[in-house]
Amino acid sequence: MIKSWMLNLQKCMEGSKKMIYITGDTHGNWKSRLHHDVFPEGDTLSKNDYVIICGDFGLWHDTEDERFALNWLNAQPFSTLFVCGNHENYDRLYQYPVEEWHGGKIHKICDSVFHLMRGQVFDINGKKFFTFGGASSHDVSDGILEKDDPRIYEWIGLFDKMFRINHKSWWKEELPSEEEMEEGIKNLKSHDQKVDYIVTHCPYTSLLKKMDGGAHLYEPDYLTDYLQKIRESVKYKKWFFGHMHINEDFKEENAIGIYEQIIRIV
Repeated sequence: MIKSWMLNLQKCMEGSKKMIYITGDTHGNWKSRLHHDVFPEGDTLSKNDYVIICGDFGLWHDTEDERFALNWLNAQPFSTLFVCGNHENYDRLYQYPVEEWHGGKIHKICDSVFHLMRGQVFDINGKKFFTFGGASSHDVSDGILEKDDPRIYEWIGLFDKMFRINHKSWWKEELPSEEEMEEGIKNLKSHDQKVDYIVTHCPYTSLLKKMDGGAHLYEPDYLTDYLQKIRESVKYKKWFFGHMHINEDFKEENAIGIYEQIIRIV
């Protein structure tokens, strides 16, 4: 009798623990990634539990389908957090109100869907998270075209053309400003260069080069170099990133590249 009571008490205590899960790029397909058939754990969560998306959340154009999907996501039992990627509509993202939340700045998309802004340190369920979204688009070898460029109509549907359209499918804000990078350094210093987790969209330079293996498909840039400096100066337990569309644990780096997987981290 006492043993049974103790087991029930233990289950209740486990159920009261706040949980944090993390996954990779969703590109607006939130339902296919987080539906209970794929993510049954979601049904056991509350709004004080979180799913973090490592960039390319998929806030794109304000269509009826997207509004329906966003309403579905907001109605889930858990709360959704994301860092920005290189496939976001930054004109739209930056129109959302900026609020203070758990020690850092967010864009509040819905009641329980928040964008974790660049260079912030958040205290979430007793763990410190440094967030820094963004990445360079690599599918632009034929250029960034303006909306009135006649080549758009010539190239659409051609598989050998890799281009994007300014303020329609590409935004310069995919890479951070100097102010955002400086704010990140300042916030990390105020936390004694120590956090539990780092969440970014792209990896840092040395890991990017390791993954590229000399193929030069992915070239470093000032953002990956900035993240490299963060890696070398900050103490952390694990670094999570998306962008590369892989599910791989780089144990020697204390880093995980994540895509379709959904991992519980707390």
